[in-house]
Formats: sequence, structure tokens, C-alpha cells
Amino acid sequence: MKISLSSDEVAFRDELRAFYRTQIPEEIRERVKYGREVSREDVVTTHKLLNDNGLAVPNWPVEWGGKDWTPMQRHIWQDEMQLASVPEPLTFNAQMVGPVIAQFGSQEIKERFLPPTAALDIWWCQGFSEPDAGSDLASLRTTAVRDGDSYIVNGQKIWTTLAQHADWIFCLVRTDPGAPKKQAGISFLLFDVKSPGVTIRPIKLIDGGHEVNEVFFENVRVPADQLVGAENQGWTYAKFLLGNERTGITGVGRSKVKLAVAKEYASKTRSGSGTLLTDPVFAARIAELENELLALELTQLRVVSQTEEGKPNPASSVLKLRGSELQQEVTELLLDVAGPDGLPVGATDIASPEWAQRSGPAYLNYRKTTIYGGSSEVQRTIIASTILGL
Repeated sequence: MKISLSSDEVAFRDELRAFYRTQIPEEIRERVKYGREVSREDVVTTHKLLNDNGLAVPNWPVEWGGKDWTPMQRHIWQDEMQLASVPEPLTFNAQMVGPVIAQFGSQEIKERFLPPTAALDIWWCQGFSEPDAGSDLASLRTTAVRDGDSYIVNGQKIWTTLAQHADWIFCLVRTDPGAPKKQAGISFLLFDVKSPGVTIRPIKLIDGGHEVNEVFFENVRVPADQLVGAENQGWTYAKFLLGNERTGITGVGRSKVKLAVAKEYASKTRSGSGTLLTDPVFAARIAELENELLALELTQLRVVSQTEEGKPNPASSVLKLRGSELQQEVTELLLDVAGPDGLPVGATDIASPEWAQRSGPAYLNYRKTTIYGGSSEVQRTIIASTILGL
């Protein structure tokens, strides 16, 4: 593995670094860095700035706005974005439905949906999980029955992230209930969430926020020309999508930023005759986390350098597994820095600092990282079977 960047890669990195830090509004980056609320408008503003400069969808085919970059350049693009605390391009658009449409959609569907998807003129949400089909996604029961030039969709989706902001949904539906295998008979359908019969209900999370939703479909009529690819081949497209999703979850850059913020607050927190940052036990804990992040970063570089273009690397499961665990450990560290000040949540009449009050909800929210995109148990099974051959 090549540890150092080439001169061309250094120049590429420095160009991106300068753009992220000068062209993306500082107030938005500050909100990301310190874990403050990032609004829909913040995401749209940043995504459109990136897209206008050819930096929103570099993993797409060049003809649809992508870049003819090497895997290392794509890694640098994302890592520097995270280190600069830039909101990443909306993942539902850039990493999920866009690549699926580009790979499997008809020319008509590509022309209709890819430009507004890249520009975030359509905000997509993901209709995959159901009450009895989460980790076992192939057990989904939402149906789509062909009726002339339309499909009639009935069923329910759950944990639909940011559906309250969405314009459209890409949805896995069962089009052949009699298929011999549950993975068969599933199709990939696109439709407007404002269609008659679609109901979106918020789910209040343990951190008090509204991030996910229930989505209900009651006799929703969807034009048949909004089917992606072939009928009953949706499981193939879903696996392709999930492979793209997992490679971006590692989050080394994000974890580095959160660790730096924790050190910043620890340096201002009194402990004995000094600060928490000078406490030997706490300092050792930080050093261990820094070493773990370095090891993960080197592993990520090794995976990037060995990845063949267009082929998923099974080692991405290692990155997802350890990356999500370290994200949790960093938020736990910040909660420990806050101490008792992290207990009051949403209070306005106490002296507890705002950042400390955010640390509790952030810690609770990050329990999700070892579940979404394929739980840790699923990743260990993939590692055992695909990498270790057990």
C-alpha cells in the first residue's frame, strides 16, 4: 500500500481543501462541526454549491455529472469534505437512487430524473425498511399491483429518514407475491410522496428529534413508466445501492472532527489542579482513540488502493463495522466531558452550556450507527464468510 500521496494527489487535495473552506458558508460548517441543527435549507445550499462546481456526484457516470477520478481521488474528495465540516451531498440522491438509475434505468428515466437528482431539485427518501422487514429486508410486504398503465401500491415503510423534507421516494415493492424465493418478485419504483394515498407520520426518537418517519400507502397510483429497470429485479438493484451506502459510512474525517471538539472542551473543563485534557487517564483514552482512528484510516487507504473500478470490496464491511463503533466511542467521550451538565436536555433556564446539553442527545442518536446500512452482526457475518472463508 502507498502511504503518501503523489504530488498530483497533494495538489488535488489542496484545491479541494481551499474550496471547502472558502466557498461553503462558514456558519453552516460551524453548525456541522459543533453538532448544532443543520436545516433543510443548509443542506440544499451546500449541495447546490457543490453541484454547481462539479463536486456533488463524482461517483456517477461522467455523462451525468460524474468525474473520471481514481478511487484515491474520490476518497480525498470525501475525507477533506468531512474534515472541513461540510454537509455531504444528500446521500439519498448522490449515493443511493442516483447510481441505481444511472446503472439500471432506461434512457428516458435517466434523462427525466438524473439532472434534478444531482442538483437536489428533487429531495429523495428511501422506502426500504418495514415493521417486519428491517434487517431481513427481503421479507417486505408492500405490494404493487399492475393496473393498466399504473401500479397500485399498498403497504407501509418505517424509519424513513427525512421523509418530512422529501419530494419523491424510491421504494422497494413486491410485484410478484408468488415468487419461489422471497428475494424474487421485488421491484424498484419511484413516485411523488405528495401522491394521493401517501401519509407520512413522524417518529419521535430517543434524543427528542424528528429524523425518521412512518410512511403509509393506501391505493397509491404510480405510473408504470416510473419503474426502474425490469419488473421483479428490484433485489439486485437494492444490493447495488446498499453496497454504495456502506462505503461512505466509515466517517474517519467526521470522527476526527468530533474528537478535536471533545479535546477543545476538555481543555476548558477543570479537573483537580488542571484540566480534563491534562488528566493522565483521560489523556490516555484520547490517545487510544486517536490510534484507533489512525489504524482505521490506514485500513481505509488500503481498501481504496486495492478497489477495482465498479466492483464492491468486501473489506468495506470492516470499515463500516469499525467506523460506526468509533463514531459511537467519540460521542461517548464528549458526553463524559460534559459530565452532569449533559443531563439537562432542551433546558433554557439553567447554567449548563448549550454544547453540554447537546452531548446527551448526540450520544443517544449515534447508537444508530451500528444498525443502519447493515447492522454490526450482518457485517461480521459478511467478514466471516467472504473474507475469512468460514
